[in-house]
Amino acid sequence: MMKDLKYLSAYLLPLSVVLSIYAGGLWSFSTFVLAFIIIPTLEFTLPGTTKNFDEVEEESRLQSRFFDWLLWLNVPLLYFILGSYFFKISTGLLQTYELVGMTISVGLICGAIGINVAHELGHRQTWYDQMMSKTLLLSSLYMHFIIEHNFGHHKNVATDEDPASSRFGEYIYAFFIRSVRDSYLSAWHLEHQRLRKAGHKILSWQNQMIRFQVIQLIYLILIGWIFGWFAAVLAVVVGVIGFLMLETINYVEHYGLRRQKLDSGRYEKVQPHHSWNSNYVLGRIMLYELTRHSDHHFKAARKYQVLRHFDKSPQLPYGYPASMLLAWFPPLWFKIMNKEVEKYNRQQTPDLQAA
Repeated sequence: MMKDLKYLSAYLLPLSVVLSIYAGGLWSFSTFVLAFIIIPTLEFTLPGTTKNFDEVEEESRLQSRFFDWLLWLNVPLLYFILGSYFFKISTGLLQTYELVGMTISVGLICGAIGINVAHELGHRQTWYDQMMSKTLLLSSLYMHFIIEHNFGHHKNVATDEDPASSRFGEYIYAFFIRSVRDSYLSAWHLEHQRLRKAGHKILSWQNQMIRFQVIQLIYLILIGWIFGWFAAVLAVVVGVIGFLMLETINYVEHYGLRRQKLDSGRYEKVQPHHSWNSNYVLGRIMLYELTRHSDHHFKAARKYQVLRHFDKSPQLPYGYPASMLLAWFPPLWFKIMNKEVEKYNRQQTPDLQAA
């Protein structure tokens, strides 16, 4: 149990946002500095690990509520941060650079613990995990993610039919437009299919997509009513930053990897070699093991605390934070990652079996 306490360091990111809001000044940029300067620098010096847990350790971790509470506590923490941020804005006492720094910090945390934790909870079946997932997604105005990710992305991953699977040579900024637009439209389509199969009307309150739009609109109206309409505008801004962090991660996780189409016209089964993996310790902890993405797509129901490393999965040359930074500069990204994709494709064994 003591060694699992390292996961408490995942709270350093939200705590850096609290520091950003309450300390102000240059501290306003503390979350960006921590996420994209300090963590990547440390990851260059700290070794990763490919160790997997044995069956006894796995079962023990699955039975421990510690890992659940680590996720659940992010819900009140995120909304405390948002409330503090909007209140600070409402005072009108911030310098322009402080406002910029705080907005970036809050936007980053909407992605890091908002969408990322929502992603983990959204794969669980209990009503309260699903409710918390949607509550977290609300902060980034991206509630449709729970539909598209679970029923679209996981089905179509590593194919051109998946908006969130980046293509070889695709610029990240073009990917942003395609993924945001097509993922949203796909969520509507998937919800229409669900309602038709259940015999429900599409234009009804049973349509989750309609509910999500209404909830998100009410959220923005409440912020404007309580904290002022400038705060409501910035709620949209931090939401956009949040979901662009998600889309950056999507871009990194599947860049250039594709499943083979079989003679039947269907795609081969999703395997661990259809996602980029990373074993850098800090990124793993800060993102609740999201970086072991190969196993997540291989077995989506596996909880984050027991995700595995596969020797034949493609490995990112850097951790997630450094890879995200690299992706924002396409010439550098292509120079490094195109070689990695080509090298991996030469080595790939299509009949990879799980250990």
